[in-house]
Amino acid sequence: MNKVSSNTLLSFALDLASAVTQPNRFEQLVYAVRATINCDAVVLLVNHNDVLTPIAQRGLSDDLMGRRFSIEEHPRLKVICESNYPVRFPADSTLPDPYDGMVIGHDDHLRVHSCMGVPLHLEGKLIGVVTLDSITPGVFDDINARALEIIGAMSAMTLNTAILMEQLEDKTWQAQQELQAINEHAQVKDGGEMIGQSDVMQALEQAIKLVAPSDFAILIEGETGVGKELVARMLHQTSLRSASPMVYVNCAAIPHHLIESELFGHVKGAFTGADRDRQGKFLLADGGTLFLDEIGELPLEVQGTLLRAIQNQEIQAVGKDQVRKIDVRIIAATNRHLETEVSEQRFRADLFHRLSVFPIQVPALRHRQGDIPLLAGFFAERFRRKLGLQQLTLSSSAIGLLETYHWPGNVRELEHVISRAALFAKADIPSGITVISKNHLKGLQIDRGEKEGVQNTITTERYSTAKEPH
Repeated sequence: MNKVSSNTLLSFALDLASAVTQPNRFEQLVYAVRATINCDAVVLLVNHNDVLTPIAQRGLSDDLMGRRFSIEEHPRLKVICESNYPVRFPADSTLPDPYDGMVIGHDDHLRVHSCMGVPLHLEGKLIGVVTLDSITPGVFDDINARALEIIGAMSAMTLNTAILMEQLEDKTWQAQQELQAINEHAQVKDGGEMIGQSDVMQALEQAIKLVAPSDFAILIEGETGVGKELVARMLHQTSLRSASPMVYVNCAAIPHHLIESELFGHVKGAFTGADRDRQGKFLLADGGTLFLDEIGELPLEVQGTLLRAIQNQEIQAVGKDQVRKIDVRIIAATNRHLETEVSEQRFRADLFHRLSVFPIQVPALRHRQGDIPLLAGFFAERFRRKLGLQQLTLSSSAIGLLETYHWPGNVRELEHVISRAALFAKADIPSGITVISKNHLKGLQIDRGEKEGVQNTITTERYSTAKEPH
């Protein structure tokens, strides 16, 4: 007989409690129902736009999971869905059963003799149905109606929790995929490598290889356009955290009143416009690397909070009392001279020393002897592909002019110059071997006096660098 005692209901509740934490939570819910009520088949269906979709079942043929049941087209399911309480159908019911001939281990043409349905409501809305079937007539007749209502209520809450957890896991997985895609994109952006064979670039590569495997905080300094972000990506990719995300923050682009929210997150209602909880960049980078670009632009009032987060590896979302532990490596970059900023009290000395455990100086393009032709070729090949050209080359006069120019915008400026020159060259020679000539390098023509001044500046800078104490 199908008696349901209080102990049985307690076991059922415990089974449901453990079900939601399992990866096969929907199957676990079905197992719990079947363990509580003796039957040949149990099916859990979810309701979406008046169509019931099986998401777990026991006792019926596998093809059931591919079926979709319109409530209006199946009289028994319609009766269940329109009821607020469990429904038991008599053995001689004339309503067709959607599972006739599908019970495993029985003749294909055998009709179901006992059928019961439990509508799953949450806050007045039908979210799903549990159906129970048996080939034995009258097997559900002795079950206490109140016990069935309790089973239905607990099953509805469990189903709702399981669905929410499934959605949360899907969002988490999607976020992980997006972060992985960001990392993969970062690896191929700008070729994913540093182009150059000059002595200063070889020294830079050696410094990256030396410090990347550590967890030291790194401060990357250099002029605008030298490639500080590329250095940061290489540091992350060659670190022990390469499988985790590197999250980018442009400190100069965030409004001052939103910086703490951007870094540490906020809870709903923490300030005007905070209509939902939000994770900060520190939490997104947990286990990986946080790249703070333009760190010199960070307001003084936020620098203290950032220092505490870095020192303690703890963050506190805006509007939240709870402190959360994190594991983040910090890489910062700036085109300012932070020591000067510290001496003029525009940057905290303690934060500067915390960030600059291992400082890296990225050389200006004018100091990279012999690298300009390599970079020009690299960018020319990139724009050849983008413009669909058969071949894109640079004339010797064009190379000579590129090597003479002083490049105040560094590598970024060189990239833009080559992109414009490629367009001008394509207009002149749209097919075959397209050549970038000196005339296509608009705005780079300089006179002899400027050329001599640039060369003297470079020589002086190199001599000064060589005289600096180590």
